[in-house]
Amino acid sequence: MDVSLLGGWLPWTLRVATVALVVVAIGRRRLRDRGFLLKRLPIVLGVSVLFGVLCAVLVRTALGVSDPLPFGLWFWLAVFALAIGLAVACWRGSRWWQRTAAPVAMLLAVLTAGDALDISLRYYPTLADMYGELTDQALPQQVSLAQLGTIHGNTKTGRIVEVQVPDTASGFQHRSEYVYLPPAWFRSTHRPKLPVVEMIGGEYAVPDNWIRSGNAIKTADAYAAAHHGFAPVLVFVDATGGFKVDTECVDGPAGQAMDHLVKDIPPYVEKTFGTATIPGKWAVAGWSMGGTCAITLALTHPAVFGHFLDISGDLGPNKGDKNSTIATLYGGNAAEFAADDPMTILGKRKKWPKGFSGMFAVGNQESAQPKHAQQLSGALKKDHIPNQIWTGDGKHSWVFAQAAFAQELPWLAKAVQVPGAK
Repeated sequence: MDVSLLGGWLPWTLRVATVALVVVAIGRRRLRDRGFLLKRLPIVLGVSVLFGVLCAVLVRTALGVSDPLPFGLWFWLAVFALAIGLAVACWRGSRWWQRTAAPVAMLLAVLTAGDALDISLRYYPTLADMYGELTDQALPQQVSLAQLGTIHGNTKTGRIVEVQVPDTASGFQHRSEYVYLPPAWFRSTHRPKLPVVEMIGGEYAVPDNWIRSGNAIKTADAYAAAHHGFAPVLVFVDATGGFKVDTECVDGPAGQAMDHLVKDIPPYVEKTFGTATIPGKWAVAGWSMGGTCAITLALTHPAVFGHFLDISGDLGPNKGDKNSTIATLYGGNAAEFAADDPMTILGKRKKWPKGFSGMFAVGNQESAQPKHAQQLSGALKKDHIPNQIWTGDGKHSWVFAQAAFAQELPWLAKAVQVPGAK
């Protein structure tokens, strides 16, 4: 199952097999039939191209997806339509294997389109990652809350615990969330009050994205191995409540997401795992939508989060243009939008807590994110808030998110005062 979905033999096998089956569905006899080549085939091809274009338009308008999606997605969806058209146009007079080739080509075309999207987003690095998430398999190093008490001594790796955080304060309907406990947490019954980082994924997300797609556990374990077992406690939160939901981590028609992240999770984590409780030892980090959430949550709740790591985020809560954002996320309440908008908040607050700080990470192949980071960084500096921008090689994908988190975890650990961090 540890087969790459981002390159190598599997993606190429899917592409070649799909094209080959399309050719088989046509058949050698029809490839020599001038009437078929000049009349029926152009119609089928034209309808297929129209289908691919229509899919691209519908995804942007009906689903509201504004991020650029790869050409390969639309191409292979057009091939899917082509296979349907050939199944109809070539049914009469075809042999059984030609009739079988068309539906198999449809299936492979859909899989190839999905793989093209995955290659662009780097969502599932391997077949095992995809299978594990889609079938809800246990995560690597996962244990239950009941098993935590049986683990003692010098463990070389941390553990992941699935938790059901009560929504007492928010009423936010969320999915299971996860907590990473570093090796130092298991050394004795008198555990250190370790600092905490809330980890938030992107839009169209599940809470374990940072684990399966963002490689966060391996990154944290590697840091812990170099720092005598110490690393932050990582809390992989549900900021949306559903895969197709985009809350931008604010309270609104989609639910009280901000209240959940600020009022439900910190008290539960502090009580259940004995972590640090002061804001200087709590941070929030995220990628894409999660990056926007990180700076928004820190600026609106500096008494909870003393630091933020914004990886590839926007200027603020975003659902397109400003009017669409206010209508969708805030039910038309412009004052509530202003209360969450980082650029509006900065400059109005008279005093920020001592030590409050932030970090931006952007890819040099991203479009708007570097500019957003520059604008926010400048506004933070005017408010005398220490912050930095790190620019790495990459585009808007989970591969860049992985690299950015690995790059900035030492900064994050130092900011939240992990023992031994420098």
